[in-house]
Amino acid sequence: MAIEPITENELYHYTPEQLTSLLYDSCLARLGQAAIALEHGEYLEVNRQLQTCHDILHRLGGGLNYEAGLIADQLEALYQYMAERLVYANVHKDRSAVLEVHKLLATIQDAWTAACRKRKDAQPVSARMRAKAYDTEYDFAAGNVNLRE
Repeated sequence: MAIEPITENELYHYTPEQLTSLLYDSCLARLGQAAIALEHGEYLEVNRQLQTCHDILHRLGGGLNYEAGLIADQLEALYQYMAERLVYANVHKDRSAVLEVHKLLATIQDAWTAACRKRKDAQPVSARMRAKAYDTEYDFAAGNVNLRE
């Protein structure tokens, strides 16, 4: 799975929920790349991918909202565990540890996606319409209106 670059300008239009999803996507893709590189003995690539995943996990941990209660503490512990497993996988070239982290993170991502979808669906129609009003871009010079989805 290729990781498509995102411009800085595009990032400013993302919600915190979307940014978290992007981090999950990127980390999962890189874990997959690391697992393939391990199969082929490409250890420099493995190291590069796993270090990036380690950094992503720390960013995810740093973005936790501890006012959310116990779930934030549990996610922090999971992120820390996964980061430790990636260090182990990198040092010992252990593909099973990479796959374990991939499976855990995919489960967390699935739950995150479902929670975001449920939250969006739970918004009243009037709130969704007000939020969508800000998704309209006007190019007055060209006379174009672009509705972003």
